[in-house]
Amino acid sequence: MTTGDEPTVRYGERRISQAALKQRAAQAAGALADAGVEHGGRIAIVMRNEPDFVTLSAAAGLLGAVPVPVNWHWRGDELRHVVSHSGSRVVFAHSDLVPVVETVLPDAVPLVEVPVPDEIAAGYGAAPTTGRHQLLDDWLAGHAPPDVTSTAAPLSLIYTSGTTGLAKGVLRDPVTPEHSSTLAAATLGAMGLQPGMSTLVTAPLYHAAPNAQALFAVALGIDLTIMPRFDAEDMLRLLERHRIAHAQAVPTMFVRLLELPEAVREGYDLGSLQVVVHAAAPCPVHVKRRMIDWLGPIVLEYYGSSETGVVTKCDSEEWLAHEGTVGAPVGDAEILILDDDDRVLPPGETGTIYVRKPSFFPGFTYLDMEDERRAIDRDGAVTLGDVGRLDADGFLYLSDRARDMVISGGVNIYPIEIEACLLELDGVRDVAVFGVPDDAYGEAVAAHVEVDPAAGLTEDAIRDHVRGRLAGYKVPRVVAFDDELPREDSGKIFKRRIRDRYWREAGRSI
Repeated sequence: MTTGDEPTVRYGERRISQAALKQRAAQAAGALADAGVEHGGRIAIVMRNEPDFVTLSAAAGLLGAVPVPVNWHWRGDELRHVVSHSGSRVVFAHSDLVPVVETVLPDAVPLVEVPVPDEIAAGYGAAPTTGRHQLLDDWLAGHAPPDVTSTAAPLSLIYTSGTTGLAKGVLRDPVTPEHSSTLAAATLGAMGLQPGMSTLVTAPLYHAAPNAQALFAVALGIDLTIMPRFDAEDMLRLLERHRIAHAQAVPTMFVRLLELPEAVREGYDLGSLQVVVHAAAPCPVHVKRRMIDWLGPIVLEYYGSSETGVVTKCDSEEWLAHEGTVGAPVGDAEILILDDDDRVLPPGETGTIYVRKPSFFPGFTYLDMEDERRAIDRDGAVTLGDVGRLDADGFLYLSDRARDMVISGGVNIYPIEIEACLLELDGVRDVAVFGVPDDAYGEAVAAHVEVDPAAGLTEDAIRDHVRGRLAGYKVPRVVAFDDELPREDSGKIFKRRIRDRYWREAGRSI
């Protein structure tokens, strides 16, 4: 965005002024108020990426209500828990998702149907409206903005998709309008996004990072482009077409971008691009190195969570000097590495990562799960179950999630190390490594591999590759080839869906 331009939201061929989006959000806030949504009340949004996702989230904020972005992949008990547990007073859903939502909708909770935009229909298939619920535009009609807007708006209530058990709702403390500007600027600054830039949302808006990216961008008047779903070449096309300066991605997207033929990648003018920031999962070293080689030293990384906000970051130069790091603490954030007895470990030793959040990010609890909140706290520092180490310069390195760790014969095995190793093998497009039941060792290492059929890879080739680079006990005992691994729109693999089959078939749970 150039100086003097009106900030916009771009979506497909549409260009919506942020002033118009905010006006629609104010009208939606009036409709929510008339529907009985009050300060602190919640609304659930079961929608794919589109401008009205941002509109409805902003509308809730005007009332001091809490938007609840829902992973639209969820079904059955997962979805029922979030819709019911959140206590949402109104639920919004795209037409094709309405039948799923209807099966879990609590009595007396209205469902507002949102027609599927053409941009979404192009990727997921067209879906007619059901005729069973009021459509969004009809629901908005005749409503005026509320007389009073909130003086302390909570942030979105994000539900974490835990490996086992019920998802936890991360409820952050309310933020005053004065603090909101500081929080937005500090968060986006840690992401490398500043006023005057333009940004591209590539990942689902139900995730915390792209959700914050979009809402804060609108709050600060930053030009925003939203992808209906991620596609590697479409991302490059949008960056070139709109001269976008900033984009946020996840490592799997990097892999997809690097899989494009070099002639395709080099055929797009990315001269406007100033920052590509990534998070959400550790990035294999060789993938990160190739991205920097391609784009130059504009790749920024941060580490954080819905609970803590951004807590570390590193630019390309810092990463190259500390290869494999996810960064050093931002602001007054603090990182501690503790052993199983809660003793602080020195640099170089691996243990559980505990974080004291930066002061600009609000505190949190788990909605109606205060015991879960207390369980992860050690003297004001919290852990999300990640395992890692600090180096002598204070840079953090992730080993894996504690919950993903495989314990085989008493030995701790970190799947991420094996996944990174296999991604270096020609013909491997993606891989999921996890533990499966084993009578002798408790768990055995399994690898589900998505391959290029033309590569002719075999189970022995997979095992030999790992055996030649890692310790023998890390060689997968189970190797399975998948035409396509189950994944979210962001590209993140639904590892649990694959892993759980093995445990159910063995009559065991994890």
